[in-house]
Amino acid sequence: MINVTKAFLPPFEEYVKHLKGVWDREHLTNHGPLVNELEEKIKSYLGVPHFYFLNNGTVALQIAIKALELKGEIITTPFSYVATTSSIVWENAKPVFVDIDPGTLTIDASKIEAAITKNTSAILATHVYGIPCDVETIGGIAKRHKLKVIYDAAHAFGVKYKNASLLNYGDISTLSFHATKLYHTVEGGGITTSDDLLAHRISYMRNFGHKGQEEFWGVGINGKNSEFHAAMGLSNFPYIGPILESRKKLSETYDRLFEEMDIRVQRPVIPAQVEYNHAYYPVVFASEKQLLEVRDSLNASYIYPRRYFFPALNTLPYLGKTKSLPVSSSIASRVLCLPLYYGLSPDSVRQICAIMEKVLKY
Repeated sequence: MINVTKAFLPPFEEYVKHLKGVWDREHLTNHGPLVNELEEKIKSYLGVPHFYFLNNGTVALQIAIKALELKGEIITTPFSYVATTSSIVWENAKPVFVDIDPGTLTIDASKIEAAITKNTSAILATHVYGIPCDVETIGGIAKRHKLKVIYDAAHAFGVKYKNASLLNYGDISTLSFHATKLYHTVEGGGITTSDDLLAHRISYMRNFGHKGQEEFWGVGINGKNSEFHAAMGLSNFPYIGPILESRKKLSETYDRLFEEMDIRVQRPVIPAQVEYNHAYYPVVFASEKQLLEVRDSLNASYIYPRRYFFPALNTLPYLGKTKSLPVSSSIASRVLCLPLYYGLSPDSVRQICAIMEKVLKY
């Protein structure tokens, strides 16, 4: 069986070595030494001034919205995982959707200003599949209109733009370290910011607002993560380079086989000056019918791609009636992410491409 992704697991003895320290110290959670060590390693690796390790990427989004004191309307993308929208709704704000760019599949920055009203407080955009948004245009819009910017960077671990971390754009960026991600801590997430005062606020908010054992700085939530999850993160950390290199080579294998077999599908555009992480391998078919035929043929061979991201988020039933977003609607109905993970063999990629070739040339 070949799934769309497979979690990387480090050598068992390396994980156990970290666990032995947990048993010796009997410090299981609440900002233990492994969490602190992991935070420093990730902060250095990502090239960000402030980083906090959290229990998941959704809580990271909720803390970001709360830390920025956002209210009213938040402009966002309809093409992302559901948590991007649900976090806005959960924090009692209103998502206002702007259609996506048909090339990069990220929010179309040229359409943002038309969606701004007196009630707009922020822009929450996703680096979809790790592909950067138009961060410079978005930054300019936010400055002109005095808006905050959050980037959902769940897919963008390690991505660089103009030789620097993509995570340094916007007021806050959030990350996911779920087991499906290229770098994971089983469950986990993170939040970064370049703003010292904002970082100070986030540091309290992720721990119930505690200021010592008997005082409280303000309202908070339980966003902490445990020593066990940090142990997995530390065990996986030395393998980030090989993981990224493997995914790059597999993506290049797909590219080459598509060309050799004349498999005609659309691929997202990676902007110039981007060092990409190959977080996913999405393809956009000519029609939904074509996608379903390919998916069903792959499933018949125990190969399971996934429709990331379907349906478009503006169609979520709890949002009520929203305006039509033709690009997002079209892409969401035709996009399929093919298997891509460390340990996937080139022969498996060839098998996937051969099945696709047979269906598309039928």
